[in-house]
Amino acid sequence: MTPKRIYDLSIPTEMSASEALSVSITHQTHEELAQSLADFLGCSIGDFPDRLGYANDEVVMNAHTGTHLDAPWHYFPTSEGLQAKTIDEVPLEWCIGSGVVLDMRHKPQGSLVTVDDLQTALEKIDYRIQKDDIVYIQTGADKHWGTKEYFDSGCGMGYESTLWLIEQGSRVMGIDAWGWDRPFWAIREAYKSSGDREILWAAHRAGRDKEFCHIEKLANLDTLPKPWGFTTSCFPVKLVGGSAGWCRAVAWYDE
Repeated sequence: MTPKRIYDLSIPTEMSASEALSVSITHQTHEELAQSLADFLGCSIGDFPDRLGYANDEVVMNAHTGTHLDAPWHYFPTSEGLQAKTIDEVPLEWCIGSGVVLDMRHKPQGSLVTVDDLQTALEKIDYRIQKDDIVYIQTGADKHWGTKEYFDSGCGMGYESTLWLIEQGSRVMGIDAWGWDRPFWAIREAYKSSGDREILWAAHRAGRDKEFCHIEKLANLDTLPKPWGFTTSCFPVKLVGGSAGWCRAVAWYDE
């Protein structure tokens, strides 16, 4: 059955002040490429309706631009003692399943999402994570998209909280902030005060011990009418050997 409404959980892929890594997008018009198409087809541009060719786009960007799915290869060369999967090796079955949103918008900027936070959020919505659930962490950072503040916004996951989600049965999870970990400024401050190397990119590094994928730069989780009971998908572009793949994350409720 076709769902009545599909909820778009992705930010736009665009040149934005929120992207910390450079993005270049050039839109080529029908007029500009008329001669190119004529050369391919062995004709003149006068043979085309209104002398128009095709539109095209040239894009130069990082694999982690926009909403994307990180592969285990991104975190470390190995996972669970084996060579880590690149994005083209991630099973598509992982990328569709029942979804649940855990609301962390009350957490201070730069704070760590703990196991207790996850358990409290689940109790609040009376839900228990099921095997292969896709778990979304809602920080509210997506409301800063388009501004420089986005990069430093939101709370973030840690080593223990990431492993806990995996242990509950989830192997794909996501967040509506720039990264799965806390913002870099928060990690930097915590490391400076403690000297503890284990906190450096700890949520990502959990993938060394347990295989998982996560989505970064989700959006619009607040548009979902219920925090669970929906199906979600995040199929990544098949970038051979890639550490991530751009995806259009969506959700829908089955009638």
